Amino acid sequence: MTGTLYVVGTPIGNLEDLTARAGRVLSEVGVVAAEDTRRTGLLLKRLGATARLISMFEGNEPDRVPLVLGILRGGQDVAVVSDAGMPSVSDPGYRLVAACVEGGVPVDVVPGPSAAIAALVVSGLPTDRFAFEGFLPRSGSARRTRLAQLSEEPRTIILFESPRRLEKTLGDLAEALGERRVAVARELTKLHQEVLRGALTDVQAGIRGRELKGEIAVVVEGRRRPARADPDQAARLARGFLAAGVSKREAARRAASGTGVPSRDVYERLIRPPTESPDEGDP
Repeated sequence: MTGTLYVVGTPIGNLEDLTARAGRVLSEVGVVAAEDTRRTGLLLKRLGATARLISMFEGNEPDRVPLVLGILRGGQDVAVVSDAGMPSVSDPGYRLVAACVEGGVPVDVVPGPSAAIAALVVSGLPTDRFAFEGFLPRSGSARRTRLAQLSEEPRTIILFESPRRLEKTLGDLAEALGERRVAVARELTKLHQEVLRGALTDVQAGIRGRELKGEIAVVVEGRRRPARADPDQAARLARGFLAAGVSKREAARRAASGTGVPSRDVYERLIRPPTESPDEGDP
């Protein structure tokens, strides 16, 4: 009988966040595929679990997939865990899950903490729609392209970043996206948890010169919708420019620039004959 692969969420900091079900599964499976066997070994020791540990991290996951599939097909249950949070979310696990699904091996999930979701809900930014981007490309055209794409993203954006690259990333975001609200969540659920909120450039200035440590999630406000253009307001503004002595076309251009209404629409309103109201004595 084929074993089951359990995708198990583990604490992102505070060990009290380990769910009862996660603790039970980790204690019952025969094998745990772990991103860091030393860290997971401490967790298993705390649980009194005796599962065999095998390493599975980003660099060796493609080679580990056949090994784990063989263990599962041999009838043993396997749990896959990352250093913290949910496996396969910017962590190893996706290739293994995909291979199990393709090969007809049962896959179950044991939900647990997620740094991305925790940062989102504590950010104070809109949570109804969001986009998870993981780590940005470090440099070059790939980074510039991704930032340009994010500049048009209307949903709240969640990123991961390292402490040493955080200041530069905040600056790059401000340059590409414009001044937006941001929340930088560091060491969530741990003793030195910190959440910095404000405008991108303000938060960047606030961390300048600091030696930050720990895991960091960055939550950025999505692109705001422009205010709805009001053609009547634009026409009134254009007539004000006309009264100052500029031409109709120049007045339309200036009004369009200030309101977002197309200059052609403003100009047509300027040359349109005024609507005549009937005299009170007319039948």
